[in-house]
Amino acid sequence: MPGQPTPKSTAKEYTSSLLIAVGLALFIRTTVVQAFYIPSGSMEDTLLVGDYLLANKFVYGAPVDIPMADYTLFRLPGLHDPQPGDIVIFRSPTDPDRDLIKRCVAVGGQKLQVIDKVLYVDGKPSPNPPQSKHTDSETYPATVQPRDNFGPFTVPPGHFFMMGDNRDNSADSRYFGAVSRELVKGKAMLIYWSWESDTRPPYYTGLASIPALAGTFLWRLPARVRYSRLGQVII
Repeated sequence: MPGQPTPKSTAKEYTSSLLIAVGLALFIRTTVVQAFYIPSGSMEDTLLVGDYLLANKFVYGAPVDIPMADYTLFRLPGLHDPQPGDIVIFRSPTDPDRDLIKRCVAVGGQKLQVIDKVLYVDGKPSPNPPQSKHTDSETYPATVQPRDNFGPFTVPPGHFFMMGDNRDNSADSRYFGAVSRELVKGKAMLIYWSWESDTRPPYYTGLASIPALAGTFLWRLPARVRYSRLGQVII
């Protein structure tokens, strides 16, 4: 009948719409915003294990990478570079397949030093972030490890010095050096989901226990969610 869509044209429209939606989602993920998960306690108590957050990739200029390859084609223009105090997601300098999240404490040209756990930037004590912490009363000399005594060190141009808010339990620039601008991926924006790990018994093993395991998971799920953290802006 004239004017009536054929099955072939309908399928073509659906396929076209799907490709456009996928392309748009990939464009947004690549250039605007991306989700990240916090797997370790290096940023406690600002960020907790089990936090899921969104990162703003636009603000620093999103890197356009080749999918499934460790190579950046180019970087889109950004609004500004990371600033001291920003919580930044970046590619690990020692493991290109891994993303890290730390706080920027100094930028190119600034001189920093850690003396007995106190961070100094350009000769002045740097205030600790509100929810940062020290968990180890032991203070180590620089000859043993750089955690508590480091530097003096001048950050090279185009680089950033990153430290975890959990200062005694963070592998950061004190160990792997300043982070190059090319490794920066985005700025932490807000927490959209957060829950505690479920380490309580009973534990189930084997295929026959899958229904019981699923039931236990669903039963405990509401109590594991950290409702007060949902939608929290990261500072």
